[in-house]
Amino acid sequence: MPILTRRNLLKASAVAGAYGVGLGIASRFGGTAVAAPEPQVFKAAKIQANLMDAGATKDVLTYGDAGMPPVVRMKKGEPFAARLINGIDDPTTIHWHGIRLPNKMDGVPFLTQPYVYTGDHFDYAFTPPDAGTFWYHPHCNTLIQMGHGMTGIIVVENPKDPAFDSELVLNLRDWRLGGDGQFIAPFRPRDTAKSGTYGTVRTANWQQQPQYDAPSGGLVRLRLAITDVTRIYSFRVDGAEATVIAIDGNPVPQRFPLDLLQLGPGQRLELAVRMPDDEGAIVKLEDIRGTDPKVLATLRSVGSSLKRDVRDLAPLEDNPVAKADIGSAAHIPLILSATAENTADNSICGSLGYSFWAINKVPWPGDSSDPTAPLAELKLGKSYVIDMENVTPHTHPIHLHGMSFTVLSSSTRQVQPFVSDTYLIQPNEKVQLGFVADNPGDWVLHCHIIEHQKTGMTSYVRVA
Repeated sequence: MPILTRRNLLKASAVAGAYGVGLGIASRFGGTAVAAPEPQVFKAAKIQANLMDAGATKDVLTYGDAGMPPVVRMKKGEPFAARLINGIDDPTTIHWHGIRLPNKMDGVPFLTQPYVYTGDHFDYAFTPPDAGTFWYHPHCNTLIQMGHGMTGIIVVENPKDPAFDSELVLNLRDWRLGGDGQFIAPFRPRDTAKSGTYGTVRTANWQQQPQYDAPSGGLVRLRLAITDVTRIYSFRVDGAEATVIAIDGNPVPQRFPLDLLQLGPGQRLELAVRMPDDEGAIVKLEDIRGTDPKVLATLRSVGSSLKRDVRDLAPLEDNPVAKADIGSAAHIPLILSATAENTADNSICGSLGYSFWAINKVPWPGDSSDPTAPLAELKLGKSYVIDMENVTPHTHPIHLHGMSFTVLSSSTRQVQPFVSDTYLIQPNEKVQLGFVADNPGDWVLHCHIIEHQKTGMTSYVRVA
Protein backbone atom coordinates (compact mmCIF):
# COMPACT_ATOMS: atom_id res chain seq x y z
CA MET A 1 0.00 0.00 0.00
CA PRO A 2 1.31 3.53 -0.71
CA ILE A 3 2.21 5.84 2.10
CA LEU A 4 -0.59 8.30 2.85
CA THR A 5 -0.12 12.04 2.70
CA ARG A 6 -2.26 14.54 4.60
CA ARG A 7 -4.06 15.41 1.35
CA ASN A 8 -4.91 11.78 0.61
CA LEU A 9 -6.14 11.27 4.16
CA LEU A 10 -8.51 14.21 3.83
CA LYS A 11 -9.83 12.83 0.55
CA ALA A 12 -10.35 9.39 2.09
CA SER A 13 -12.19 10.89 5.05
CA ALA A 14 -14.47 12.85 2.73
CA VAL A 15 -15.34 9.70 0.80
CA ALA A 16 -15.97 7.76 4.01
CA GLY A 17 -18.29 10.48 5.26
CA ALA A 18 -20.29 10.49 2.05
CA TYR A 19 -21.85 7.04 2.53
CA GLY A 20 -25.63 6.99 2.54
CA VAL A 21 -27.85 6.49 5.55
CA GLY A 22 -28.81 2.93 6.45
CA LEU A 23 -30.20 1.22 9.54
CA GLY A 24 -30.24 2.97 12.90
CA ILE A 25 -27.96 1.65 15.63
CA ALA A 26 -27.35 2.26 19.30
CA SER A 27 -24.64 0.96 21.59
CA ARG A 28 -23.46 1.10 25.18
CA PHE A 29 -20.66 3.42 24.09
CA GLY A 30 -22.34 5.13 21.16
CA GLY A 31 -25.15 6.92 22.99
CA THR A 32 -28.63 7.19 21.50
CA ALA A 33 -29.65 5.58 18.22
CA VAL A 34 -28.29 7.34 15.15
CA ALA A 35 -28.26 6.62 11.45
CA ALA A 36 -25.57 4.19 10.29
CA PRO A 37 -23.83 4.32 6.92
CA GLU A 38 -24.29 1.68 4.28
CA PRO A 39 -22.34 -1.36 5.44
CA GLN A 40 -18.82 -1.88 4.18
CA VAL A 41 -18.64 -5.36 2.65
CA PHE A 42 -16.07 -7.85 3.93
CA LYS A 43 -16.16 -10.92 1.73
CA ALA A 44 -14.06 -13.78 3.06
CA ALA A 45 -12.33 -15.29 0.03
CA LYS A 46 -9.65 -17.77 -0.98
CA ILE A 47 -7.04 -16.39 -3.39
CA GLN A 48 -3.49 -16.84 -4.64
CA ALA A 49 -0.85 -14.30 -3.62
CA ASN A 50 2.83 -13.65 -4.35
CA LEU A 51 4.46 -13.86 -0.92
CA MET A 52 7.90 -15.15 -1.95
CA ASP A 53 9.96 -15.63 -5.11
CA ALA A 54 8.99 -19.29 -5.48
CA GLY A 55 5.71 -18.28 -7.11
CA ALA A 56 2.09 -17.74 -6.14
CA THR A 57 0.96 -19.23 -2.83
CA LYS A 58 -2.36 -21.09 -3.05
CA ASP A 59 -5.13 -21.13 -0.43
CA VAL A 60 -4.39 -17.64 0.90
CA LEU A 61 -7.41 -16.25 2.78
CA THR A 62 -8.40 -12.60 2.78
CA TYR A 63 -11.28 -10.14 2.72
CA GLY A 64 -11.98 -8.93 -0.80
CA ASP A 65 -11.03 -10.09 -4.26
CA ALA A 66 -7.24 -9.86 -4.11
CA GLY A 67 -4.35 -9.03 -1.85
CA MET A 68 -4.10 -8.01 1.77
CA PRO A 69 -7.29 -7.24 3.73
CA PRO A 70 -7.98 -3.51 3.43
CA VAL A 71 -7.06 -0.93 6.04
CA VAL A 72 -10.47 0.02 7.47
CA ARG A 73 -10.92 3.66 8.41
CA MET A 74 -13.52 4.69 10.98
CA LYS A 75 -14.11 7.93 12.87
CA LYS A 76 -14.24 8.26 16.62
CA GLY A 77 -17.84 8.64 17.79
CA GLU A 78 -19.37 8.02 14.35
CA PRO A 79 -21.42 4.94 13.38
CA PHE A 80 -19.78 2.16 11.40
CA ALA A 81 -21.47 -0.77 9.70
CA ALA A 82 -20.04 -3.88 8.04
CA ARG A 83 -21.44 -6.95 6.33
CA LEU A 84 -19.40 -10.15 6.48
CA ILE A 85 -20.11 -12.46 3.53
CA ASN A 86 -18.55 -15.88 3.89
CA GLY A 87 -17.06 -17.08 0.62
CA ILE A 88 -14.69 -19.70 2.10
CA ASP A 89 -15.30 -23.33 2.99
CA ASP A 90 -15.16 -22.92 6.79
CA PRO A 91 -17.46 -21.06 9.18
CA THR A 92 -16.07 -17.68 10.19
CA THR A 93 -16.72 -14.41 12.06
CA ILE A 94 -15.05 -11.02 12.51
CA HIS A 95 -13.66 -9.84 15.85
CA TRP A 96 -12.88 -6.10 16.02
CA HIS A 97 -9.80 -6.36 18.23
CA GLY A 98 -9.43 -3.59 20.82
CA ILE A 99 -12.65 -1.75 20.00
CA ARG A 100 -15.05 -1.34 22.90
CA LEU A 101 -18.36 -2.25 21.29
CA PRO A 102 -21.65 -3.97 22.15
CA ASN A 103 -21.17 -7.62 23.14
CA LYS A 104 -23.29 -8.98 20.29
CA MET A 105 -20.89 -7.33 17.81
CA ASP A 106 -17.73 -8.93 19.28
CA GLY A 107 -17.51 -11.82 16.82
CA VAL A 108 -16.93 -14.78 19.15
CA PRO A 109 -18.96 -17.75 17.87
CA PHE A 110 -21.65 -19.09 20.20
CA LEU A 111 -20.56 -16.77 23.01
CA THR A 112 -21.72 -13.57 21.26
CA GLN A 113 -22.96 -14.63 17.81
CA PRO A 114 -23.53 -17.75 15.67
CA TYR A 115 -20.99 -18.97 13.15
CA VAL A 116 -21.34 -17.44 9.71
CA TYR A 117 -21.49 -20.49 7.45
CA THR A 118 -20.41 -20.68 3.81
CA GLY A 119 -22.67 -18.51 1.66
CA ASP A 120 -24.25 -16.74 4.65
CA HIS A 121 -23.70 -13.23 5.95
CA PHE A 122 -23.71 -11.33 9.24
CA ASP A 123 -24.16 -7.59 9.81
CA TYR A 124 -22.05 -5.67 12.32
CA ALA A 125 -22.92 -2.15 13.48
CA PHE A 126 -21.26 -0.12 16.20
CA THR A 127 -19.82 3.27 17.05
CA PRO A 128 -16.12 3.25 17.99
CA PRO A 129 -15.68 5.34 21.17
CA ASP A 130 -11.89 5.47 20.94
CA ALA A 131 -9.43 6.77 18.36
CA GLY A 132 -6.28 4.82 17.56
CA THR A 133 -4.93 1.75 15.79
CA PHE A 134 -6.87 -1.50 16.06
CA TRP A 135 -7.31 -4.59 13.88
CA TYR A 136 -9.80 -7.25 12.79
CA HIS A 137 -9.66 -11.02 12.36
CA PRO A 138 -11.77 -14.18 12.60
CA HIS A 139 -12.42 -15.75 15.98
CA CYS A 140 -12.98 -19.33 14.90
CA ASN A 141 -10.61 -21.78 13.22
CA THR A 142 -8.18 -18.96 13.90
CA LEU A 143 -4.85 -20.72 13.49
CA ILE A 144 -5.71 -21.52 9.87
CA GLN A 145 -7.81 -18.49 8.98
CA MET A 146 -5.48 -15.93 10.56
CA GLY A 147 -2.38 -17.88 9.61
CA HIS A 148 -3.50 -17.91 5.98
CA GLY A 149 -4.04 -14.16 5.81
CA MET A 150 -7.33 -13.00 7.37
CA THR A 151 -5.92 -10.15 9.46
CA GLY A 152 -6.52 -6.47 8.68
CA ILE A 153 -5.85 -3.14 10.37
CA ILE A 154 -8.34 -0.55 11.62
CA VAL A 155 -7.56 3.15 11.94
CA VAL A 156 -10.07 5.10 14.01
CA GLU A 157 -9.47 8.77 13.24
CA ASN A 158 -9.89 11.74 15.55
CA PRO A 159 -10.20 15.15 13.82
CA LYS A 160 -8.46 16.69 16.85
CA ASP A 161 -5.25 14.75 16.22
CA PRO A 162 -2.10 16.78 15.51
CA ALA A 163 -0.98 17.17 11.90
CA PHE A 164 1.60 14.77 10.48
CA ASP A 165 3.22 15.10 7.07
CA SER A 166 2.43 11.52 6.10
CA GLU A 167 1.15 8.27 7.54
CA LEU A 168 2.18 4.66 7.02
CA VAL A 169 0.20 1.64 8.23
CA LEU A 170 2.07 -1.68 8.49
CA ASN A 171 0.47 -5.10 8.92
CA LEU A 172 3.22 -7.29 10.43
CA ARG A 173 2.86 -11.06 10.13
CA ASP A 174 4.53 -14.38 9.35
CA TRP A 175 3.57 -17.11 6.93
CA ARG A 176 4.34 -20.82 7.35
CA LEU A 177 5.48 -21.64 3.82
CA GLY A 178 7.76 -24.32 2.40
CA GLY A 179 10.47 -23.79 -0.19
CA ASP A 180 7.88 -24.11 -2.95
CA GLY A 181 5.90 -21.19 -1.53
CA GLN A 182 3.00 -23.35 -0.35
CA PHE A 183 1.58 -23.67 3.15
CA ILE A 184 3.06 -26.22 5.52
CA ALA A 185 1.65 -27.60 8.80
CA PRO A 186 0.39 -24.67 10.91
CA PHE A 187 1.87 -25.91 14.17
CA ARG A 188 4.14 -28.47 15.83
CA PRO A 189 2.88 -29.77 19.19
CA ARG A 190 6.34 -29.60 20.79
CA ASP A 191 6.52 -25.89 19.89
CA THR A 192 2.91 -25.24 20.91
CA ALA A 193 3.87 -26.42 24.40
CA LYS A 194 6.64 -23.78 24.44
CA SER A 195 6.65 -20.35 22.78
CA GLY A 196 4.64 -21.37 19.69
CA THR A 197 5.41 -22.39 16.11
CA TYR A 198 7.05 -19.59 14.15
CA GLY A 199 6.45 -18.75 10.52
CA THR A 200 9.09 -19.12 7.83
CA VAL A 201 8.41 -15.97 5.79
CA ARG A 202 8.14 -12.55 7.47
CA THR A 203 6.24 -9.71 5.84
CA ALA A 204 5.07 -6.14 6.28
CA ASN A 205 1.91 -5.48 4.25
CA TRP A 206 2.37 -8.93 2.66
CA GLN A 207 5.79 -7.92 1.29
CA GLN A 208 9.30 -8.81 2.38
CA GLN A 209 11.16 -5.66 3.48
CA PRO A 210 9.07 -3.14 1.51
CA GLN A 211 10.32 0.43 1.06
CA TYR A 212 8.18 3.58 1.24
CA ASP A 213 8.94 7.21 0.44
CA ALA A 214 8.40 9.89 3.07
CA PRO A 215 9.04 13.66 3.13
CA SER A 216 12.59 14.63 4.09
CA GLY A 217 12.63 16.30 7.49
CA GLY A 218 8.95 15.48 7.93
CA LEU A 219 6.99 13.75 10.67
CA VAL A 220 5.59 10.34 9.75
CA ARG A 221 2.85 8.70 11.79
CA LEU A 222 3.88 5.06 11.67
CA ARG A 223 1.10 2.70 12.74
CA LEU A 224 2.16 -0.91 13.36
CA ALA A 225 -0.08 -3.88 14.14
CA ILE A 226 1.27 -7.32 15.03
CA THR A 227 -1.29 -9.59 13.40
CA ASP A 228 0.92 -12.67 13.61
CA VAL A 229 -0.31 -15.78 15.42
CA THR A 230 2.95 -16.37 17.33
CA ARG A 231 5.82 -13.91 16.99
CA ILE A 232 6.86 -11.43 19.68
CA TYR A 233 8.76 -8.40 18.34
CA SER A 234 11.51 -6.21 19.77
CA PHE A 235 11.22 -3.00 17.76
CA ARG A 236 14.03 -0.61 16.92
CA VAL A 237 14.28 2.22 14.38
CA ASP A 238 17.68 2.86 12.80
CA GLY A 239 18.50 6.07 10.95
CA ALA A 240 15.89 8.42 12.42
CA GLU A 241 14.45 9.75 15.64
CA ALA A 242 11.38 7.71 16.60
CA THR A 243 9.06 8.64 19.48
CA VAL A 244 6.42 6.34 20.96
CA ILE A 245 3.09 8.20 21.00
CA ALA A 246 0.53 5.40 21.44
CA ILE A 247 0.35 1.72 22.34
CA ASP A 248 -2.67 -0.51 21.74
CA GLY A 249 -4.86 2.32 20.49
CA ASN A 250 -4.26 4.64 23.43
CA PRO A 251 -1.87 7.59 23.84
CA VAL A 252 1.03 6.79 26.18
CA PRO A 253 0.94 8.76 29.45
CA GLN A 254 4.39 10.14 28.67
CA ARG A 255 6.03 9.98 25.25
CA PHE A 256 9.45 8.37 25.08
CA PRO A 257 12.11 7.67 22.45
CA LEU A 258 11.95 4.23 20.87
CA ASP A 259 15.10 2.49 22.02
CA LEU A 260 13.94 -1.09 22.29
CA LEU A 261 10.28 -2.01 22.80
CA GLN A 262 8.88 -5.52 23.04
CA LEU A 263 5.30 -6.18 21.90
CA GLY A 264 3.40 -9.36 21.11
CA PRO A 265 0.63 -10.68 18.86
CA GLY A 266 -2.48 -8.52 19.01
CA GLN A 267 -0.61 -5.38 20.07
CA ARG A 268 -0.25 -2.12 18.17
CA LEU A 269 2.32 0.66 18.22
CA GLU A 270 2.23 4.24 16.95
CA LEU A 271 5.46 6.13 16.35
CA ALA A 272 6.24 9.70 15.34
CA VAL A 273 9.25 9.26 13.04
CA ARG A 274 11.23 12.38 12.20
CA MET A 275 12.69 11.68 8.75
CA PRO A 276 16.31 12.65 7.95
CA ASP A 277 16.87 15.98 6.20
CA ASP A 278 19.00 14.47 3.42
CA GLU A 279 17.14 13.23 0.37
CA GLY A 280 17.70 9.53 -0.21
CA ALA A 281 18.50 8.74 3.42
CA ILE A 282 17.15 5.36 4.57
CA VAL A 283 15.32 4.65 7.84
CA LYS A 284 15.02 1.01 8.95
CA LEU A 285 12.29 -0.51 11.08
CA GLU A 286 13.88 -3.57 12.68
CA ASP A 287 12.94 -6.51 14.86
CA ILE A 288 16.05 -7.47 16.80
CA ARG A 289 14.49 -10.15 19.00
CA GLY A 290 16.18 -13.55 18.97
CA THR A 291 19.15 -14.76 16.97
CA ASP A 292 17.88 -13.67 13.56
CA PRO A 293 17.32 -9.87 13.51
CA LYS A 294 15.27 -8.64 10.57
CA VAL A 295 14.63 -5.41 8.72
CA LEU A 296 10.84 -5.27 8.50
CA ALA A 297 10.47 -2.21 6.24
CA THR A 298 12.37 0.91 5.22
CA LEU A 299 11.52 4.56 4.66
CA ARG A 300 13.37 6.76 2.15
CA SER A 301 13.58 10.54 2.50
CA VAL A 302 12.37 12.41 -0.58
CA GLY A 303 12.23 16.10 -1.46
CA SER A 304 13.52 19.19 0.30
CA SER A 305 13.56 19.06 4.08
CA LEU A 306 10.40 20.18 5.87
CA LYS A 307 12.52 20.79 8.99
CA ARG A 308 9.82 19.57 11.38
CA ASP A 309 10.48 19.08 15.09
CA VAL A 310 8.78 16.27 17.01
CA ARG A 311 8.70 18.52 20.09
CA ASP A 312 6.19 20.72 18.29
CA LEU A 313 3.78 17.79 17.92
CA ALA A 314 0.66 18.37 20.02
CA PRO A 315 -0.45 15.52 22.31
CA LEU A 316 -3.05 12.98 21.26
CA GLU A 317 -6.41 13.28 23.00
CA ASP A 318 -7.02 10.63 25.65
CA ASN A 319 -9.75 8.11 24.92
CA PRO A 320 -12.80 8.17 27.24
CA VAL A 321 -11.83 5.08 29.23
CA ALA A 322 -13.23 4.98 32.77
CA LYS A 323 -10.66 4.99 35.58
CA ALA A 324 -10.94 2.28 38.19
CA ASP A 325 -11.43 3.23 41.82
CA ILE A 326 -8.55 1.18 43.17
CA GLY A 327 -9.54 1.70 46.80
CA SER A 328 -12.92 0.02 46.35
CA ALA A 329 -11.92 -2.42 43.60
CA ALA A 330 -12.47 -6.16 43.92
CA HIS A 331 -9.53 -8.35 42.98
CA ILE A 332 -9.55 -11.15 40.40
CA PRO A 333 -6.70 -13.67 40.74
CA LEU A 334 -5.42 -14.94 37.39
CA ILE A 335 -2.57 -17.45 37.26
CA LEU A 336 -1.11 -18.49 33.91
CA SER A 337 0.41 -21.94 33.95
CA ALA A 338 1.17 -25.05 31.99
CA THR A 339 -1.02 -28.10 32.40
CA ALA A 340 -0.50 -31.83 32.03
CA GLU A 341 -0.95 -32.78 28.40
CA ASN A 342 -4.28 -34.37 27.64
CA THR A 343 -6.64 -34.58 24.72
CA ALA A 344 -8.74 -31.44 24.54
CA ASP A 345 -12.48 -31.35 24.08
CA ASN A 346 -14.08 -29.00 21.57
CA SER A 347 -14.12 -25.41 22.76
CA ILE A 348 -16.16 -22.40 21.68
CA CYS A 349 -13.75 -21.61 18.85
CA GLY A 350 -12.36 -25.05 17.93
CA SER A 351 -9.47 -27.14 19.25
CA LEU A 352 -6.01 -28.26 18.17
CA GLY A 353 -6.47 -31.56 19.98
CA TYR A 354 -4.14 -30.82 22.91
CA SER A 355 -4.20 -29.05 26.28
CA PHE A 356 -0.83 -27.57 27.23
CA TRP A 357 -1.85 -24.36 29.02
CA ALA A 358 -4.23 -23.22 31.76
CA ILE A 359 -5.73 -20.20 33.53
CA ASN A 360 -6.19 -20.70 37.28
CA LYS A 361 -5.16 -24.34 36.82
CA VAL A 362 -8.01 -25.04 34.39
CA PRO A 363 -7.33 -25.47 30.67
CA TRP A 364 -10.09 -24.27 28.36
CA PRO A 365 -11.84 -26.54 27.71
CA GLY A 366 -10.83 -27.89 31.07
CA ASP A 367 -11.55 -30.56 33.64
CA SER A 368 -14.21 -28.61 35.50
CA SER A 369 -17.80 -29.75 35.94
CA ASP A 370 -18.88 -26.78 33.80
CA PRO A 371 -16.16 -26.01 31.22
CA THR A 372 -18.09 -23.01 29.94
CA ALA A 373 -18.42 -21.25 33.33
CA PRO A 374 -16.95 -17.73 33.36
CA LEU A 375 -13.65 -17.02 35.06
CA ALA A 376 -15.41 -14.31 37.08
CA GLU A 377 -18.85 -12.71 37.28
CA LEU A 378 -18.52 -8.94 37.47
CA LYS A 379 -21.01 -6.30 38.54
CA LEU A 380 -21.74 -3.67 35.90
CA GLY A 381 -20.09 -0.36 36.79
CA LYS A 382 -17.84 -1.75 39.54
CA SER A 383 -14.05 -1.39 39.62
CA TYR A 384 -11.78 -4.45 39.49
CA VAL A 385 -8.09 -5.29 39.61
CA ILE A 386 -6.76 -8.35 37.80
CA ASP A 387 -3.88 -9.80 39.81
CA MET A 388 -2.14 -11.70 37.02
CA GLU A 389 0.84 -13.98 37.60
CA ASN A 390 2.82 -15.84 34.96
CA VAL A 391 4.40 -18.97 36.46
CA THR A 392 5.53 -20.26 33.05
CA PRO A 393 8.97 -19.74 31.42
CA HIS A 394 7.32 -18.13 28.40
CA THR A 395 5.91 -14.71 27.51
CA HIS A 396 2.15 -14.34 26.95
CA PRO A 397 0.20 -11.46 25.34
CA ILE A 398 -3.06 -11.57 27.33
CA HIS A 399 -5.98 -9.86 25.60
CA LEU A 400 -9.29 -8.79 27.17
CA HIS A 401 -12.26 -8.25 24.85
CA GLY A 402 -14.75 -5.41 25.23
CA MET A 403 -13.02 -3.31 27.89
CA SER A 404 -9.76 -1.48 28.42
CA PHE A 405 -7.57 -1.66 31.51
CA THR A 406 -4.82 0.47 33.04
CA VAL A 407 -1.48 -1.09 33.96
CA LEU A 408 -1.01 -0.39 37.67
CA SER A 409 2.16 -2.20 38.70
CA SER A 410 4.66 -4.92 37.79
CA SER A 411 6.89 -7.03 40.00
CA THR A 412 9.76 -6.96 37.50
CA ARG A 413 9.94 -3.42 36.06
CA GLN A 414 8.81 0.17 36.25
CA VAL A 415 5.66 0.68 34.18
CA GLN A 416 3.80 3.72 32.96
CA PRO A 417 0.03 3.63 33.61
CA PHE A 418 -0.70 2.53 30.03
CA VAL A 419 -4.31 2.08 28.96
CA SER A 420 -4.57 -1.08 26.87
CA ASP A 421 -6.50 -4.21 25.96
CA THR A 422 -3.45 -6.52 25.73
CA TYR A 423 -0.63 -7.02 28.23
CA LEU A 424 2.60 -8.82 27.37
CA ILE A 425 3.42 -10.57 30.62
CA GLN A 426 6.96 -11.82 31.09
CA PRO A 427 8.04 -15.10 32.72
CA ASN A 428 7.64 -15.03 36.50
CA GLU A 429 6.07 -11.56 36.37
CA LYS A 430 3.19 -10.43 38.57
CA VAL A 431 1.13 -7.50 37.28
CA GLN A 432 -1.95 -5.58 38.35
CA LEU A 433 -4.44 -4.35 35.75
CA GLY A 434 -7.26 -2.05 36.85
CA PHE A 435 -10.52 -1.54 34.96
CA VAL A 436 -14.17 -0.67 35.28
CA ALA A 437 -16.65 -3.38 34.25
CA ASP A 438 -18.66 -0.92 32.17
CA ASN A 439 -19.63 -3.08 29.19
CA PRO A 440 -22.25 -5.80 29.81
CA GLY A 441 -21.89 -9.26 28.32
CA ASP A 442 -19.55 -12.23 28.14
CA TRP A 443 -16.01 -11.13 27.25
CA VAL A 444 -13.21 -13.47 26.25
CA LEU A 445 -9.82 -13.21 27.95
CA HIS A 446 -7.01 -15.18 26.33
CA CYS A 447 -3.41 -15.42 25.24
CA HIS A 448 -3.00 -14.05 21.71
CA ILE A 449 -0.36 -16.59 20.81
CA ILE A 450 -3.06 -18.55 19.05
CA GLU A 451 -1.59 -21.98 19.79
CA HIS A 452 -1.65 -21.12 23.51
CA GLN A 453 -5.23 -19.89 23.23
CA LYS A 454 -6.29 -23.05 21.44
CA THR A 455 -4.57 -25.37 23.92
CA GLY A 456 -6.01 -24.02 27.15
CA MET A 457 -4.97 -20.41 27.89
CA THR A 458 -8.36 -18.82 27.41
CA SER A 459 -11.52 -18.11 29.37
CA TYR A 460 -14.05 -15.32 29.72
CA VAL A 461 -15.57 -12.94 32.25
CA ARG A 462 -19.26 -12.05 32.57
CA VAL A 463 -20.38 -8.48 33.22
CA ALA A 464 -23.99 -8.06 34.36
